[in-house]
Amino acid sequence: MDSQTQTRFVVEQTKSPIGRPATQRQTLVALGLNKIGRRSSLIDNPSTRGMVASVAHLVRVVDGE
Repeated sequence: MDSQTQTRFVVEQTKSPIGRPATQRQTLVALGLNKIGRRSSLIDNPSTRGMVASVAHLVRVVDGE
């Protein structure tokens, strides 16, 4: 399967990583987020779901798009 046929979901950064552990900052960068309000479309798989879960207090999953 290529990335065009896989299901995707969108996450948006809602809070700042200032004062958070470096691993959480690195996770945001790996998800394609680095500023509040930025959105990133991600492939829906266990790996990305786990990354989103580890920074769930800083992001939200956006419906649509």
